[in-house]
Amino acid sequence: MSSIVDTSPLFDLRSDIVVAATPDSVYAVVSDLSRSGEWSPECQGGEWISGEPATVGAVFRGENLRQEDVVSWAPLVRGTWYTECRVVAAEPGRTFRWMMLSHASEDQESVWGFDVRPAEGGGTVLTHHFRMGLATAGIHKIVADLDEPARVRFIEEWTSKLAQDLADTLKLIRDVIETAA
Repeated sequence: MSSIVDTSPLFDLRSDIVVAATPDSVYAVVSDLSRSGEWSPECQGGEWISGEPATVGAVFRGENLRQEDVVSWAPLVRGTWYTECRVVAAEPGRTFRWMMLSHASEDQESVWGFDVRPAEGGGTVLTHHFRMGLATAGIHKIVADLDEPARVRFIEEWTSKLAQDLADTLKLIRDVIETAA
């Protein structure tokens, strides 16, 4: 019997906002992952650990903080935890994407990103997106001891949490950029 976690893509979400700035200036902010603590609901920032920052192939180590009330019933990592990702697309003024790596530094089908394009009437449309094709090692670990109804519940609640995170991130980025202007 297959499980909901065998669905591909498991997550495929996006959210848009208009920012009163140029695509190049928006890109300059969102491609600087070390600043992610200014806008991310969980990532507190971090550091580039290999490669030229914000270029394809560069690896970023993020420091994250998850509160106890986030899908509180599920066996999630809580408190401070670390992730690594590798930049997979870096086109100034257009797109910036990074792939989450496993604890063994292997590729996973878990890609976050930002796309920017000129907005009609001025400014920039900033799109934040997340796609997970096959479930990551982390998702498998979370659901390992859950029965199928609980797995379905987890994926539904995690999808809602991710959608809210994308929207919240965009609002915070817009505030950071427009306040600095």
